[in-house]
Amino acid sequence: QVQLVESGGGLVQPGGSLGLACKSSRRIYSSNFMAWFRQAPGKEREFVSRIAWGLGRTVIADSVKGRFTISKDGADNTMYLQMNNLKPEDTAVYYCAMGRYSSNWHKDYDSWGQGTQVTVSS
Repeated sequence: QVQLVESGGGLVQPGGSLGLACKSSRRIYSSNFMAWFRQAPGKEREFVSRIAWGLGRTVIADSVKGRFTISKDGADNTMYLQMNNLKPEDTAVYYCAMGRYSSNWHKDYDSWGQGTQVTVSS
């Protein structure tokens, strides 16, 4: 059973930046897809971004396009999410996930991290 551990959340003012990391306990295979989702209180889990581990192809949600960037370190089995120009509506628990399909739907992902809180507030 793979373990995914997120880090890097916190409190930031609007317009600020944060970087999240997600480290896997085992090698991430080239056939895997890794993704970031987020969930605000009372809302559905929302797709943020994903990356095809082998090809490095990325997809990003319209709501964060131009502000968030997903990346990976294959040698370290770690995925990153750089978040710039943060807005109060970005406040949520951010989760990383691993799956076998190229999908924006959270139920297509098999393994999840514990989540890290991101709060954007002045």
